[in-house]
Amino acid sequence: MRVAPTRPTQPTVSIVVPARNEARNLEVVLPGLPDGVEVIVVDGHSQDDTEQVVNVVRPDAAFVQQTRRGKGNALAVGFARATGDIIVMFDADGSADPAEIDRFVTALKNGADFAKGSRVLAGGGSADITLLRDTGNRALTWLTNRGFRTRYTDLCYGYNAFWADVLPHLDLPPTHPTSDTMVWGDGFEIETLINCRVAVADLRVAEVPSVELLRLFGASNLHAVRDGLRVLKTIATEWRRARSISRVGRADRANAHPRPVAEPTSAQRPLSRDDGGRESYRASA
Repeated sequence: MRVAPTRPTQPTVSIVVPARNEARNLEVVLPGLPDGVEVIVVDGHSQDDTEQVVNVVRPDAAFVQQTRRGKGNALAVGFARATGDIIVMFDADGSADPAEIDRFVTALKNGADFAKGSRVLAGGGSADITLLRDTGNRALTWLTNRGFRTRYTDLCYGYNAFWADVLPHLDLPPTHPTSDTMVWGDGFEIETLINCRVAVADLRVAEVPSVELLRLFGASNLHAVRDGLRVLKTIATEWRRARSISRVGRADRANAHPRPVAEPTSAQRPLSRDDGGRESYRASA
């Protein structure tokens, strides 16, 4: 049984904000984040004035460049930079409500390892989701619950928070070396990947009602069919990974607790003797 770590009753909080060409949104989003928290903006090599905006509207924020491409790499870079006891994943487009951060922190302080936002729970909702996206999300959530024995209500939602000490369980790709070549986990698959790995690690999950707001400025890069297929691939890939980990775990346990060796029969022959005169045996072919 997993032993729960000792955690502070008044945890510090880090908010990781991946951003690529989101300057106009950050002008509104960053001032709305609470005071007294660590804010980390991870820039995806923006071509607009993102860095200047961050310096002006949130001068206490850390501004770092991601090391490869993709939202997954940006989040991993932010997680590695964070110093808080709790890490909050927060989108830069204005769709996440900063007033809900306290809900996530409270869920973690009450015993959860991972607090997952849900637009489906009572008190949640979305001003942005379409019928096609909602139908696909429900189907992918059902599939994940079947494959990983979870009880998620809203798989494809990226507003989450977790204790920093669970990062090793997520086993995210290392942030170095710097490269233009993406690796598994660097892209938009990151949110589903994290949900699957949380399940495999048997972490305590608390779902938190959350309302998804409309993007403030600019157009979303989300494509319902293309990204839905990406999530489906992620579920399949992570399911295979989980089975592989399970097989290795069973093998390790078997090696740690070997079965008693039976007395040799006539079908067995001694192979060698150790210095104490004891014989090792192998069954004959």
